[in-house]
Amino acid sequence: MKRLFIKTYGCQMNVYDSARMADLLAPLGFTATDTPDDADMVILNTCHIREKAAEKVYSELGKLKLLKQARAADGGRLIVAVAGCVAQAEGAEIIARQPAVDIVVGPQSYQRLPEMIARVSRGTGHALETDFPAQDKFDSLPAHTAHGAPTAFLTVQEGCDKFCTFCVVPYTRGAEFSRPVAQVIAEAKTLVDSGAREITLLGQNVNAYRGTGPDGKAWSLAKLVKALATIDHLQRLRYVTSHPRDMTDDLIAAHRDIPILMPYLHLPVQAGSDTILAAMNRGHTAADYLKLVERIRAARPDIALSGDFIVGFPGETDADFAATLDLICAVNYAGAYSFKYSARPGTPAAASARQVPEEVKDARLAELQGLLTAQQKAFNASCVGHTFPVLFEHPGRKAGQAVGRSPYLQSVHVEDALPLTGTIAQVRIEAVLSNSLKGVLVSQGTREKALAN
Repeated sequence: MKRLFIKTYGCQMNVYDSARMADLLAPLGFTATDTPDDADMVILNTCHIREKAAEKVYSELGKLKLLKQARAADGGRLIVAVAGCVAQAEGAEIIARQPAVDIVVGPQSYQRLPEMIARVSRGTGHALETDFPAQDKFDSLPAHTAHGAPTAFLTVQEGCDKFCTFCVVPYTRGAEFSRPVAQVIAEAKTLVDSGAREITLLGQNVNAYRGTGPDGKAWSLAKLVKALATIDHLQRLRYVTSHPRDMTDDLIAAHRDIPILMPYLHLPVQAGSDTILAAMNRGHTAADYLKLVERIRAARPDIALSGDFIVGFPGETDADFAATLDLICAVNYAGAYSFKYSARPGTPAAASARQVPEEVKDARLAELQGLLTAQQKAFNASCVGHTFPVLFEHPGRKAGQAVGRSPYLQSVHVEDALPLTGTIAQVRIEAVLSNSLKGVLVSQGTREKALAN
């Protein structure tokens, strides 16, 4: 047996890809290990969204170089691979910068890993694959090996055709590609049969999904969700990440009509200034976004929203930033991700002469995050006293404690609930903790019913 260590950076799709790489290498005798120290192969599955994420990869490669040298001194061998979006974006430059790397493989080519491992094992030098064969990738992957977790990710769409001026995704993940409906449903059933009760559908632009259905026609994400909702024992569905331009009428209606579609929607806007939105090539205005939020909330009044925000985009003025704060106040988010603008090589915004000074970015980010944090705390506080179905995922730190997720993705700690792991039970929220909620089971009957299911 050989040991495999995968370190995953970035988005949920990378988490999914890492699991599929492990599936792919299992027939070669690789089993997972929790540390690179005893690994025969290390894969860094990388993210290229921000500069700091990419630099962390090179820092890690420096450590792996020393480990590889020590292994060689003892007569052993360590194969080092860089996968994901940094691999796609920088390609051979990675090997030039860090020769200890044996394999560089992009996110649309990792189905070729067995061949690449054989190539480097024969001593024929480095292996590099950075093509975009999305169809080939999914057709070539083995059946998904589910691991019995109550929650699971499932990639249904990859790539993006939007070309936001700050974003590298179209260059690292390629054009939009949607997996066929039958392939998605088959994988979902495998996950559910192994114990998954919640599935999150993934895509760089997931609501642009247009997979070929069994009727030969392109299915929307809403139609796919409706079909998935009929799978026995599947109790929750989510999807991420959405683009406002692809939030269609039938998808909004799905939030109203499909009970297992959770009332929590990640809907990135990035900025609240029309000037900045146009410079970003987002294809919508702030007013468009706010009207969309109204329609979504009209269809599902209990829905909560999260978003993404970039501060300090080239040319952003104080007035532009103020418009973003105004939009945040108007929407009232339950959660959000926010970042300083990071210039990515090859993107149009990186070439702008109107870059915002770092100290201005820092001040704006602090103010924006203060507002978002206050909104999130207020939302969490509003949940106290309410009863929610909680899907218990794993043991807590205390004896007998279990940790689960509310419909709004909040982490919930409950005492004397450990036997309920993998099930859904009704929990009354009693307190807000620093990064989670504390609750109690509403009755012994609830506990027994959950265990029976």
